[in-house]
Amino acid sequence: MMFSQLGDKLQDIFKDLRGHGTISETNINDALRQVRLALLEADVDFQVAKNFVARVKEKALGEEVLRSITPGQQIVKIFHEELTALLGGDAAPLNLGKPARILMVGLNGAGKTTSAAKLARLLKKQGHSPRLVAMDLQRPAAIEQLATLGKQVDVPVFAPAPNEKDILRAAAAAVAGRGNIEGSTGPAAASDRGYNIDIFDTAGRQEIDQPLVEELKRLREFLQPQEILLVADAATGQQAVSVATHFNDALQITGIVLTKLDGDARGGAALSMREVTQRPIKF
Repeated sequence: MMFSQLGDKLQDIFKDLRGHGTISETNINDALRQVRLALLEADVDFQVAKNFVARVKEKALGEEVLRSITPGQQIVKIFHEELTALLGGDAAPLNLGKPARILMVGLNGAGKTTSAAKLARLLKKQGHSPRLVAMDLQRPAAIEQLATLGKQVDVPVFAPAPNEKDILRAAAAAVAGRGNIEGSTGPAAASDRGYNIDIFDTAGRQEIDQPLVEELKRLREFLQPQEILLVADAATGQQAVSVATHFNDALQITGIVLTKLDGDARGGAALSMREVTQRPIKF
C-alpha cells in the first residue's frame, strides 16, 4: 500500500515526540532529521523534503507550541496538517464544464491508455456518456488497444483515419464526429453524438523531448480541454519531479493520475509531484 512504510516510520517518530513532557529545539531537530530521512527513503525529492521540514520547523518552534500543555501533541498535529497540505487535502473533482474534454498526457508505460479507459468507466457509472478518443498516432497498436479497452468498458472509441499522422487533423475529425466509432455494444455506438465527455489518449515517449511537447501544445491549443491530467507511474521515484515539472511548464496540467500504486510501497512520487506542480492528485 502506498505510504505504508513512510506511515510506519512517521508513527514511530510521533510516538517518541508525544512521550516528551517538555519539548526543546533539540527534540524537534532530532525528529525533523528522522522525518527528512524517512521522506528521502520514500523517494520524495530532496528539495521537496527539505522545504517540508523547514515549514514544519518554523511552526513547531512557535512560542505557543513550546509553552502549551501538550507540546508533543501540538507538533504531531503540525506534521499532520503539513502532510495533508502537501497532498492537497481532499481529491479535487474533475471540471466537466462544456465542452467536456479531458487530455491524458504522460510518458510511455505510465498507463495513459488504461487510465483513460478506467476514467471512462468511472464517468459512465456516474451517469455520464464518455467517449474515448485515440490520439496516439506514434505507438504501434495504440489505437487497437484503446478500442479493445473501449469494448471491455462498453464505451465508444473514436479512431482516426488509417495511417493518419497529423495530430490536429485527427483532432479536428474527432471533434467534428468524422471517423470510426467503435468499441461499444450500447446505443452510443449507433450515433457518434451520443456522448458528452471526450477523453483524449495521447502519445508518450520514453523521455520528454521537444517534438512530444510541441505536439501536445498544439493539441491543447486546438482542443482547449477543461482537464489536462498527467498520468504518472507511482514508482517513478526521484524522476517524478523532472517529469511533472516539464509537463506542467509546457501544458499547465490541471491534475495528476497516479498508476501502479500496488507495486510501490513508498509513494514519494505523489508527494514530490504534488509539491512542485501545486496541482491536485485527482486519482
